[in-house]
Amino acid sequence: MHDFLKHINTARKLPSERDKNYLLTNDLGQQFVLKIANASESRAFLEAQNAVLDYLSKRVPFCQRVIREVSEFEGHLARVVTYLPGVPLAEIKPHTSRLLHDLGQKLGQLSRALADFDHPAVHRDFHWDLANGNRVVNEYSPLIEDAGLRELVLRCRFEPKTELRRSVIHGDANDYNVLVDPNSMTVSGLIDFGDMVYSYTVGELAIALAYVVLGKGDPRDVIVGYMSEFGLLDEEREALWPLVRLRLAMSVCIAAYQQRQQPENKYLGISQRAIEEVLPRMFTDEFTD
Repeated sequence: MHDFLKHINTARKLPSERDKNYLLTNDLGQQFVLKIANASESRAFLEAQNAVLDYLSKRVPFCQRVIREVSEFEGHLARVVTYLPGVPLAEIKPHTSRLLHDLGQKLGQLSRALADFDHPAVHRDFHWDLANGNRVVNEYSPLIEDAGLRELVLRCRFEPKTELRRSVIHGDANDYNVLVDPNSMTVSGLIDFGDMVYSYTVGELAIALAYVVLGKGDPRDVIVGYMSEFGLLDEEREALWPLVRLRLAMSVCIAAYQQRQQPENKYLGISQRAIEEVLPRMFTDEFTD
């Protein structure tokens, strides 16, 4: 790691929820991302992230590649991956039908690729896992100060009628992890596998839709694009919107908890106002079909 870093000219900190990420530029102008893991992250899970990137590098063109494996760096576990240029989807306005359809296609390609990937470290008890959604809502909803919002969040609890298909998913295709090529207005990258988990396969789409709804895009474009690459089973179609609502409710609950722990971290509340505006609409006919 230190041999690699001695050729770096500049390092700029990038935003992140848990890890510390730095954009590195070397003597030749090449750019990379140094990912310094949170102390709570296990080596096994970091190696699982590297394994999935190696696996996907042969199957999809829009994920990072591993440059340096997991190693010790100043008392922390760190690794280096390629830098993907692009603008976060959150900064692109409006979210056109073509762009959202392409997002759905890319996520469908990802689901198809990940159907045959597995790693022991992703079979974990993870608080962002949709399969743990009801537990998260029950545990953290009392921390929501607004009584009306708290009641709405409790309505979002959901139990599938039948067992849903499971596979490894990226688990956090939010509008800051999705990168867009501003010239072609297509998705150029999907970054940060830190929320990867073995969970509901349809959760990949549900999580992405939660952020599309917050960005005021048409979720139907994403669904059509996704299903053009990866079909949904009948029970997954039925569970899709309840899982979108559950993801939004979990976000409110976890943010309420994290903001009490880290009141100075503005990143943690980045989506909360939009969620408070959108969540009441999620129980209308617009989002129940």
